[in-house]
Amino acid sequence: MDERISPAGPLTGALRLPGDKSISHRYAMLAAIAEGRSVLHNYSTGADCASTLACVRALGIGVARDGAEVAISGCGLDGLSQPSHTLDAGNSGSTIRMLSGILAAQPFPARIAGDASLSRRPMERILRPLTAMGASISAREGRYPPLAIGPARLRAIDYALPVPSAQVKTCVLFAGLYAEGSTTVREPARTRDHTEIALREFGASIAMNGRAITLEPKPRLQARELNVPGDLSSAAFFLVAALLVPGSRVLIEGVGLNPTRSSLLDFLVSSGADIRIRDLAVEAGEPAGTIEVRYSPVRGGVIEKDLTAALIDEIPVLAVLGAASGEGLVVRDAAELRIKETDRIATVADNLRRMGVEAEVFADGLRVPGKQSFRAAEFESFGDHRIAMAFAVAALAASGESTIHGAEAAAVSFPEFFNLLGSLRR
Repeated sequence: MDERISPAGPLTGALRLPGDKSISHRYAMLAAIAEGRSVLHNYSTGADCASTLACVRALGIGVARDGAEVAISGCGLDGLSQPSHTLDAGNSGSTIRMLSGILAAQPFPARIAGDASLSRRPMERILRPLTAMGASISAREGRYPPLAIGPARLRAIDYALPVPSAQVKTCVLFAGLYAEGSTTVREPARTRDHTEIALREFGASIAMNGRAITLEPKPRLQARELNVPGDLSSAAFFLVAALLVPGSRVLIEGVGLNPTRSSLLDFLVSSGADIRIRDLAVEAGEPAGTIEVRYSPVRGGVIEKDLTAALIDEIPVLAVLGAASGEGLVVRDAAELRIKETDRIATVADNLRRMGVEAEVFADGLRVPGKQSFRAAEFESFGDHRIAMAFAVAALAASGESTIHGAEAAAVSFPEFFNLLGSLRR
């Protein structure tokens, strides 16, 4: 599907975004192994989170969905059933990595696979700790999906993550729910802590000591009624859009403002962005509020080390903003981008160059000089939702009408994106 986007005048209005994808995945998996009926409000509308629900349903769990409200009839820690077919994670790395931690402890075999893109994404980062816990797990060519997981009794592990990864942390902690003894995960840099919060909300005993997280095994998880806050990663596209288009003022309501995700707002504010927070409240351990963003020239900056890990998903759209900033953007320590849905270093640079924007590529990042203008272009999404959305935002500041080829990729995480973006045009 092609999406044509013309340059925009001031963007104005208020938005309420679909539920946070990271939280939606975790709530659904924990609700499946909790006791009783959980109700999740504002569950993510993206295809990735639908893949998690499909996998949960295939494991014998009752799932009823009415738009953004999902009811899950949990079976308790030991109540999952052997699936009759290979579990399909679709395009969702979150689904396959996190759910594998639960599958590794089951008394039945299971296989989990995904689409062509997911089948190219390496899984060693979960294979290593799960194998150390005693899991029977194998992968195609030793590293790629599908994963074949056999019955196993797991032992506890004290595991130091080699690189920061909330998905790998979650996989190990979910496996630790079933292990013999206390499981500890040590992070080299702090990652999003939605898993720790959700485990506690569902009744697990979990303790944080600096960057070490310790989980006690065999809890009785209890069903919950929970609201999923709006997705801050999705908000990033509208924040950048408002910062690119002169005269813009946008309110984004009910957005998750977890401190482990605040690096995006911190980076933008430190770069000169006019961003303010209103109506801050905390529900089920997750803070949320309204973000007000006004057009303001930004300086740009450097994203490296721990900041890179914190902003890894937002780098494509921040690269677009960097080209229009005063000093440009430099991204380092981002080799992880090479193994996302696409090689995002290459695909970001490719589309920037189509707009006449200079971009220098490194093995682990890129440099985008500032004070550049955007010419109209034909972009490729390369089947990557974040690339499609990042360059839809770039097109708002282009010299004429641009076209996004493969724009349907946005539906993986944010099917409402183009309609909401259009609603801000006056």
